[in-house]
Amino acid sequence: MPPKWRNNLLVRNGRLSAVIDFGSSGVGDPACDVTIAWTLFSGASREAFRAVLPVDAATWARGRGWALWKALITCAGHRASNPGDAQAARRVINDVLAEY
Repeated sequence: MPPKWRNNLLVRNGRLSAVIDFGSSGVGDPACDVTIAWTLFSGASREAFRAVLPVDAATWARGRGWALWKALITCAGHRASNPGDAQAARRVINDVLAEY
């Protein structure tokens, strides 16, 4: 029987055969720490954060990408179960796209 996907779980013959998890893919990349610029700050506070953060433009752009990735997952996954988190994720998505 061919394997079936269930979120990030790979099931074969009714048994778990693999877990696909990229959550630690960015470990060591300082851009992962930059994501709070969009999840925690907005407007002038985000600009102040960026002004004192010792990262280059590429790191800032990757941080923006990480923030977008996480917000998209959160928005899609919590739309029905946790509308508050989904709404917060939509704000992050809008902020990231507006900055881009």
